[in-house]
Amino acid sequence: MPLVVHPHFHRRRTGVTAHTELIVPELARLMETRALGKHLAADVPRIPWGELWRRLREEPVVWHAHRNNELLFGFLLRLLGRQVRLVYTRHGPYPPSWFTRFIARYAEQLVTLNPQGAEWMGIPSRIVTHGVNLERFVPPADRAAAWSALGLGGRYGVGVVGRVRPNKGQGDFVEAIRPLLSEFPEWKSVLVGLAKGKDAAWAEKLRESTGGELVLAGEHKNVVPWYQGMSILVHPSYGEAFSMVLVEAMACGCCPVVTRLPHVPAVIEHGRTGFMYEPGDVATLRELLRMLFREPERVRQVGLNAAEEARARFGVAHEARALAGVYQAALGG
Repeated sequence: MPLVVHPHFHRRRTGVTAHTELIVPELARLMETRALGKHLAADVPRIPWGELWRRLREEPVVWHAHRNNELLFGFLLRLLGRQVRLVYTRHGPYPPSWFTRFIARYAEQLVTLNPQGAEWMGIPSRIVTHGVNLERFVPPADRAAAWSALGLGGRYGVGVVGRVRPNKGQGDFVEAIRPLLSEFPEWKSVLVGLAKGKDAAWAEKLRESTGGELVLAGEHKNVVPWYQGMSILVHPSYGEAFSMVLVEAMACGCCPVVTRLPHVPAVIEHGRTGFMYEPGDVATLRELLRMLFREPERVRQVGLNAAEEARARFGVAHEARALAGVYQAALGG
């Protein structure tokens, strides 16, 4: 198997950055795989520009791009006569531009994250879902103790993890849970994630609307203690290509309550490994939470089921093996 390169030319840390940091070391266990570029964790295997340029003249190289500019750079290498095989993953949660669809046609292989993404692209693709590090994201030995260690009070935790902004749905979560806080005082609510600029002011208004009961925990580089402490993870987003938060929470044994986005029914089974509701349906979300607050043992069992499902289907090793097949196809294309 030849060298596989994952370019990373983006300065700001995003979900694609986190994915690159996870998948490159895992792929390196199966084949020679390295990242190219800055702004990645220090332990991610990298290839210097000089070595890459030399090897491009000597052997085929698989160039796995995750953004349009990285794919265009791969085209440039190909135009310079280098032996480049192009793979492109389309990560976006919304319909792509005509330009994205146009340039993707000239990659040997296209990867999408869910059936809707594949339909949007309008050309053949392989659906490969993301995986999580199952050595890091694990259920706690004692969830009650894990929640107590966070110091928020109460017996149980429920919350949202992710960037705090309107299209992520935290407003729906707060509206749904506000009437339940006095009815179920043993349950404490929290938002874990970065809120910047006007989103920070919006988040503060959400907190004030609960009489100060909602906790704004801010951004945490290590979110594992939050997944291990919370009993219920609400994911109220209006748009995701594939939610890493969902599968990370499942792997940690949270009971997920999730908007029915296109990829979600293939991830959870309603009532067994989680619960789904339509985006924006605050009334249904509230009733789901009320039911679960009344039945903490059911919450615990669904969380155990979710963790088992994540370990069976959503480890990063599963993703790496699937991508290895994509690379073989690219080399033959």
